Amino acid sequence: MANLLKISLGIAKYLPTPLFDPRPALMGIRYIHFTIQGRQSDTNQVGSKPEPFTMDSPVLRNFNCSLPELRHLFPGCSSHEELYNLSINQTDLFWGTLARLRLRWNRDFQQVSDCNMETGSFRWFLGGQLNVSVNCVDRHKEKDPSRVALIWEKDEPGQEERVTYGELYTLMNQVSNVLKSQGVQKGDRVAIYMPPCPLAVASMLACARIGAVHSVVFAGFSAEALASRINDAEAKIVITADQGVRGGKLIELKKTVVTAVEKCPTVQTILVAKRTGNPVVSSPLDIDLDEAMVKESGECEPAVLDSEDLLFMLYTSGSTGNPKGIVHSQAGYLLYASLTHSLVFDCKEGDIFGCVADIGWITGHSYVVYGPLANGVTTLLFESTPTYPNPGRYWETVQRLKINQLYAAPTAIRLLLKYGDEHVEKYDLSSLRTLGSVGEPINVEAWHWYNKVVGKEKCVVVDTWWQTETGGICISPTPSAPGSEIRPGMPMRPMYGIWPAILGEKGEELKGNDVTGALCLKKPWPGMARTIYGTHSRFLETYYRPFNGFYFTGDGAVRHSDGYYQITGRMDDVINVTGHRLGTAEVENALGQHPSVAESAVVGYPCSDKGEGIYAYVTLKDGFVADAKTEAELRGIVRQKIAAYAIPDVIQICSSLPKTRSGKIMRRILRKVAADETDNLGDISTLADPAVVEDLVARHRTLKSNHLNKATSKL
Repeated sequence: MANLLKISLGIAKYLPTPLFDPRPALMGIRYIHFTIQGRQSDTNQVGSKPEPFTMDSPVLRNFNCSLPELRHLFPGCSSHEELYNLSINQTDLFWGTLARLRLRWNRDFQQVSDCNMETGSFRWFLGGQLNVSVNCVDRHKEKDPSRVALIWEKDEPGQEERVTYGELYTLMNQVSNVLKSQGVQKGDRVAIYMPPCPLAVASMLACARIGAVHSVVFAGFSAEALASRINDAEAKIVITADQGVRGGKLIELKKTVVTAVEKCPTVQTILVAKRTGNPVVSSPLDIDLDEAMVKESGECEPAVLDSEDLLFMLYTSGSTGNPKGIVHSQAGYLLYASLTHSLVFDCKEGDIFGCVADIGWITGHSYVVYGPLANGVTTLLFESTPTYPNPGRYWETVQRLKINQLYAAPTAIRLLLKYGDEHVEKYDLSSLRTLGSVGEPINVEAWHWYNKVVGKEKCVVVDTWWQTETGGICISPTPSAPGSEIRPGMPMRPMYGIWPAILGEKGEELKGNDVTGALCLKKPWPGMARTIYGTHSRFLETYYRPFNGFYFTGDGAVRHSDGYYQITGRMDDVINVTGHRLGTAEVENALGQHPSVAESAVVGYPCSDKGEGIYAYVTLKDGFVADAKTEAELRGIVRQKIAAYAIPDVIQICSSLPKTRSGKIMRRILRKVAADETDNLGDISTLADPAVVEDLVARHRTLKSNHLNKATSKL
């Protein structure tokens, strides 16, 4: 009888809205004002309230989802393979079941999906209504307001601060009310330019709570890069901090925002949080966020939003040089981020999840904020760098905070490998169960070091492949059948609902194994991007027109003889620098603004430290000479226009660039030269002037020789 009662209560979740009880469940909890600097004194007392009826299914009461639980939901599936086949062949059954069990709905959806890969039109959970912030905060606060939601690992080790779900609820609502007081309404865009900190997360969730659309911009971008993103999004509000602190250095966030906003006519208000409290440049648009929050209530009624309403946009580099505002919607994104977070990392209730990505990237959105919080676990906000104050920072943090899953970029792993094992071995890392890699393919040497030295060969190592556009992990060694092998340096297996395809040069699908080509996805999934903000035609041309009926990832891949997938790298004019996508045209546009530059071409080349380095070929106008001053200015202008990570590693001044008779730059040649593969340049007969190649190679060898001489002189 008790089980029948539990089942009936679970089913009640999917009945009409009147059964939904949104009353808060903070019992005797005080509102606190939690600033970006730290805790301040309590304010008003909240009286005790009765425990509300919980709307969450007893089947998945801890909000996580293991493989056995999935099999329980789909009784006909006794294996991982059968479950995967179900997710591909009965898509609506699979995703509809999980959506109803994993998310809290104000109104049930009437149709699971309406998607067309031919037209690029995608809608999920039609007719359903919900609020993402309720799913990420309220329902966990109701269950246990004292559970820790966030651990803010500040720049200096040992100064971490914890924020409970009850406290995050208050923070989120206070920011929500501040936004509403500034006239922010459903659909308005809010730019967030902040370091990883509790107020940044609260600001994202506040937007979700009132139906605003957040656009988080990496707090390392220049004023010009920030302005271009604010203007494209037509943001009404910018939320920032006075300064950032990273690697022992101060980052002038507010100064950057003030410079950017001078070129942003849509911005009406700058909300400024205190991180350092130092005097900073001011603007007539400024409002002190900390002071404004103190005046606001810790309660804010969540907006009831349609499944397909916009949740956020996030800018990613494109091959044209103009960043793309990738749009994600409410229900589909949240379901996919939370499910992949549970399954890939084996994340359970009570775990401390350590993703060290910045919130300005999609990894931070999906696996620092939305995935972990939707699943009710504790998530890390890492403000510092892997080597500050020493190369043991990651490992000291794992030991001190008892982190269970670590998710980092191969760039950081390779960097720490070079510093030696001793920085790892002095710490107790026994709390770790899963080690993840994200952002770029991880080389085999780094994988083995990660597995043996960090994981002691006791952790599951997951090399994950996905993109801003996919919303969450698409290919990963897990989930998989118990005891399945994991191979170094490859993501291996598609996620449930993900159907990869390898396409040839003529657009034909390459069947079977042992094939290499363009990696595409042939079936819709809930977490997929819906459009590029303001230009759906560009969305279609970029992702759905290269191979009609398929989503084109822009990456190449191999499907090996055993069916496992390995990523070979980008196929378009996008470089993957330290795990961040950078359009070559962006760098070329920046270089072109220097008065000496006649023309430039930028390519990627293999780099042991960063995965891919940036190699810039530059021709100068008549009257200008190539010298150290010019090269320094070229690097400086890239920093000014984009960010420090976009600065070319190598600048080669050329007399001319290799072009076909039609005037097209032959980038294949430039990539070969940059990679030092000058003995195998391939066919150059179509070049207008083949002699250009000899000059390119000669100058490249001179550069290489000079670099070696400098390195030797330092020994």
